[in-house]
Amino acid sequence: MFERSEELLTRARKSIPGGVNSPVRAFTAVGGTPPFIERAEGAHIYDADGNEYIDFVLSWGPGIVGHAHPKVVEACQKAVARGSSFGAPTELEIELAERIIERCPGTDVVRLVNSGTEACMSAVRVARGATGRDKIIKFEGCYHGHADSFLIAAGSGATTLGVPNSPGVTRGTAHDTLLATFNDIDSVASLVDDNTGEVAAIILEPVCGNTGCLPPRDDFLKKLRKLCDDNGIVLIFDEVMTGFRIAKGGAAERFGVTPDMSTFGKVVGGGFPLAAYAGKEEIMRHVAPDGPVYQAGTLSGNPVAVTAGIETLKLLDDDVYDQLEALGSRLQSGIDELIEQRDLPLCTERVGSMFSLFFTPEIPVDHDDVKACDIDRFNQFFHASLKNGVYLAPSQFEAGFLSTAHTDEIIDQVIDKTADALDEVY
Repeated sequence: MFERSEELLTRARKSIPGGVNSPVRAFTAVGGTPPFIERAEGAHIYDADGNEYIDFVLSWGPGIVGHAHPKVVEACQKAVARGSSFGAPTELEIELAERIIERCPGTDVVRLVNSGTEACMSAVRVARGATGRDKIIKFEGCYHGHADSFLIAAGSGATTLGVPNSPGVTRGTAHDTLLATFNDIDSVASLVDDNTGEVAAIILEPVCGNTGCLPPRDDFLKKLRKLCDDNGIVLIFDEVMTGFRIAKGGAAERFGVTPDMSTFGKVVGGGFPLAAYAGKEEIMRHVAPDGPVYQAGTLSGNPVAVTAGIETLKLLDDDVYDQLEALGSRLQSGIDELIEQRDLPLCTERVGSMFSLFFTPEIPVDHDDVKACDIDRFNQFFHASLKNGVYLAPSQFEAGFLSTAHTDEIIDQVIDKTADALDEVY
């Protein structure tokens, strides 16, 4: 099934660490050979061995209008013909920034960058510069890219300082990152109390997507907002995954909670390397050249990526989100019915066009709950699905995504294929 991909992986390992340019692509968590992709269109991807898959990874989220959307492709072709990078300001950058501001609550000023990691790293730096404080709070299971401040594991207890979980991250860096438990406001309040006047920012994925799809519960975001207001802490929503996906204005709109800063990526670049950090005027004016907090990038706001972002946002009107909600509901209810019919110890979770199938009978609320899932069964299910032509993220700890290219007919096909995969596993 993957003869050509196996050849390519062997070749790639000679010149690229693990044969891949991002670790999860190596299929280390699930085992087996990752298919090398040659092309994509709509809701489908095609590998080097001629296999076709219904795609629910969608480049890890950006493909909300499907792969190679004709309007996005045409606009980008025209843009690249005018020049792919100038290292100088363009009117296109203004248009994209204005579109982000128009859609997203709490967004007054925007800075364009190239990746979600860069956006989150920069947002934390600005929060520290604006508050004059050093420490940040993040949550176990939330991923904010591979900057040093975020590669931190839990210490001996919920209120301890974090420790590095990657060689190359210094203990000094880890000292300034505190770890809390998602959906547990008491764990956050304890950290704030134990570090009075030292916490610059609290950063989180408002819907976890890197420990599977976990939504906030029991007004968790509203409680965080109050905690930050009471203690002069900058609240940062990492909307690299949720931004423009779970609502027209992202999580801030969907949950009615306005952060001080937000980071965006994936959808905002329309499949190109583009991201942004944004926020309230009084915070963002600390960024150079308006203020002393330095951040720069030669390719930031390059015209091709910005064009892709603009064209994608143009396509994402209110009707699209109704369509995505309906598709998500159809998929979730279909899989829930399979689970009930077979009396399986599984459950589903979904927020808009983000979803997860968890191999545990109880719906998880935090990272520890997901770690308790039956990972071996998930891995078997993943490979059974792949064999049946359904491309899922190769980890129980990743969310799946829908696009406008996933029609009702495709969803029904996937439910049938999921039934076959579950029957093979159980």
